[in-house]
Amino acid sequence: MAYDLIAAVDLGSNSFRLQIGRVVGDQIYPLDSLKEPIRLAAGLTTDKMLDGPSRARGLEALARFGERLRGFDPGAVRAVATNTLRVAKNAGAFLVQAEVALGFPIEVIAGREEARLIYLGVAHTLPGSRQRQLVVDIGGGSTEFIIGSDFQPRLLESLFMGCVSYSLRYFPGGHVDRRSFKAAELAARMEIQAIAGSFRETGWDLAVGASGTAKAIADLLELNRLNPGGGPGITLAGLDALKAALIKVGDVTRLQMEGLRADRIPVLPGGLAIMSAVFHELAPGVMVFSEGALRLGVLYDQLGRYHHADLREATVTQFMQRYDVDRHQAARVSRTAQALLGQLAPECEAPDHPQARFLLWAARLHEIGNSIAHAGYQKHGAYILAHADMPGFSKRDQASLSRIVLAQRGKLGRLRDCGMDSWEWLLSFCLRIALVFHRSRSDAPLPPITARVHGNGYELCVDGDWLDRSPLTAAVLQEEQAQWAELEMDLHIDRESRITSRHR
Repeated sequence: MAYDLIAAVDLGSNSFRLQIGRVVGDQIYPLDSLKEPIRLAAGLTTDKMLDGPSRARGLEALARFGERLRGFDPGAVRAVATNTLRVAKNAGAFLVQAEVALGFPIEVIAGREEARLIYLGVAHTLPGSRQRQLVVDIGGGSTEFIIGSDFQPRLLESLFMGCVSYSLRYFPGGHVDRRSFKAAELAARMEIQAIAGSFRETGWDLAVGASGTAKAIADLLELNRLNPGGGPGITLAGLDALKAALIKVGDVTRLQMEGLRADRIPVLPGGLAIMSAVFHELAPGVMVFSEGALRLGVLYDQLGRYHHADLREATVTQFMQRYDVDRHQAARVSRTAQALLGQLAPECEAPDHPQARFLLWAARLHEIGNSIAHAGYQKHGAYILAHADMPGFSKRDQASLSRIVLAQRGKLGRLRDCGMDSWEWLLSFCLRIALVFHRSRSDAPLPPITARVHGNGYELCVDGDWLDRSPLTAAVLQEEQAQWAELEMDLHIDRESRITSRHR
């Protein structure tokens, strides 16, 4: 049975989470989410029993989730429990009450199944690629390690160490010193050493961190410029700087840093020690963060459909359908824009070159703002691309695509301070010129058009006789010259009558 809405509930060792997704074709778009910082692992006693307060917190959260899920068909909801409920001796009794509170069955999944679902969630937030990806997810009670490519995991491991359990064991009361940190890091390194050989032998091209610990650390390193050069992601140098700052204050509750969220403070030391151990044992270099995690993997596992191509292609196709894009016009503009890019930057001629693909997507989506209003449609389209849920696209990718679409028409001077890099200006130039020549939305053949980099700008070569017969196009090209001049860039129009023999 097909469902328009599906839901995943993640009973994690640190937080309980609910994610509701809207199914559109072969994709899931996040619709609603809830998070409750239960810290279930903190309620696990030395004899592996869940204490009363932690059970009460969990049941109260599940009751709230259950209210949100009223009316959902049982087949549309999947609830999974992870490490703490794998090891708690009284998990069975708790789950009976938990299922009543939630209103749906709850399954306790094994560590490797958790790893598989985590990878599925992460893979659906990253561009599909044949490159191998190392995914590390530091949870409250366990840490999952996966190597895979596309949507297929190759190595799956789950280790019994997490940000909650390590924070309680090595940093009681939030106290942090050099000795306690060394002990926590050493313990984590010993755990990782058991799997490090097989992971290093398999190898990877991209390291990805998932879930709350990775996000918290990545945010702290980037917002406080702790990485070398202030770059994004997670690095060993950044981790060392954060560790030094934490040891210096001596108490995690006294740590003052931009981006430090209150709910992450109690579990930061344990998570940081584990992440530091990961970097020392596996040496991933730079680790990027992915929004995908267990709950998204559960949603896609429910859906039962796997994408075996670049997920971004499917997203662009879906957006073209959703916003009723004129496919013929999109195809015209795409062909001309990509031809111009190939002339200006020959290294981008290959259709799978990253810049060529971005230009193709921008050309296909440049008119989605028409679904709101034609007046200022580039602004509406840019807003959609910046803020919509676009599976496969990172927020950074969406921002870049949004800027290119915004720059497709109108005054360029006002975009000077919007953060566009040199590639975005080049792609914007190709898109703008393609739109000039396809304004009539006609399939009539165009004259040969060639482009090259010319000084601090570009040169377009167009048949002068054709321009004389096309006064509107000629006038718009003159306006383009004025717009690029505002950016202190030259646009030279070469009206060559014998352009065909010279450039073809």
